Amino acid sequence: MTSAPALPAWLAALLPLSRREVALASGDRIHCIDHGPPAGPVALMLHGNPTWSFLWRKVIAGLPELRCVAPDLLGFGLSSRLRRIDEHSVDRHADALAAFVEALGLERMILVGQDWGGPLVAAVGARLPERVAGVVLGNTSVLVPERPLGTWFHRFARVPVVSDLVFRGFGFPQNVLWTAQGDRRSIHGAVARAYRWPLRKLADRAGPLALARMVPSGPEHPSLPALRRGEEWVRGFVGAGGPLALVWGERDPILGRALARHVRAFPQAQVTRTRAGHFLQEEVPEALAAAVRAVAVQAGMLPGTGR
Repeated sequence: MTSAPALPAWLAALLPLSRREVALASGDRIHCIDHGPPAGPVALMLHGNPTWSFLWRKVIAGLPELRCVAPDLLGFGLSSRLRRIDEHSVDRHADALAAFVEALGLERMILVGQDWGGPLVAAVGARLPERVAGVVLGNTSVLVPERPLGTWFHRFARVPVVSDLVFRGFGFPQNVLWTAQGDRRSIHGAVARAYRWPLRKLADRAGPLALARMVPSGPEHPSLPALRRGEEWVRGFVGAGGPLALVWGERDPILGRALARHVRAFPQAQVTRTRAGHFLQEEVPEALAAAVRAVAVQAGMLPGTGR
């Protein structure tokens, strides 16, 4: 493990949290926020497309009693670059995250995921079930549809030539994150610049397009086997009494409607509905922090009424 790469002063001021870089046996390097008491209960926070660990900074600030670990996915943030679309897959990302957890020696964790972070939380849980104490999901989906089609966003990502031009050439969608928000002012100015900064170079922009194309578009899509294994693990974990919390931004134009099917699938879950948009960490970080804390209490990791 090594020190994290330096940030420009303006960005370091927005991200005053402890960071590090972890080298994996594969040769990949994963940059992460690792903040809080080293011996404290652990929350592993996974971002999605097209963000990075910066997304979690407000939630982490609201959980001083926990060790919050938020890695950048390969190809995102300050982690190793995957510059070809075909280098990205659910299993590639999940294998790297599981190796990251093992390298840090994280033994008992609350898994927290948003957007692609949700399916990857499930995939990590399926690989390391003995290390999971609870799960918190927000604006994501761990349920595989019977007839997967994806949203307009994901269908657009498969349009030949045009999608490459827009995603790579124009830095889409990281340059328009505000359009997915309930309060569009929640991502602007320096904060919007911070989301764009890691992928400012054209050569580094394969990740957002790759993750958009990883969303299943039909019954033979290559992501489906890994996603189904993850869903099976989550169902088994919750069915066996594992604590689950759902925190949703109902003004999310991409996954806002996904809450209803998760409530039906997991009636045991603690549910928090908000008026936030897709990146609810920017609008309602306190709701996410409260859910993580409640799950940690329910799992017996923090004082309170444990299980």
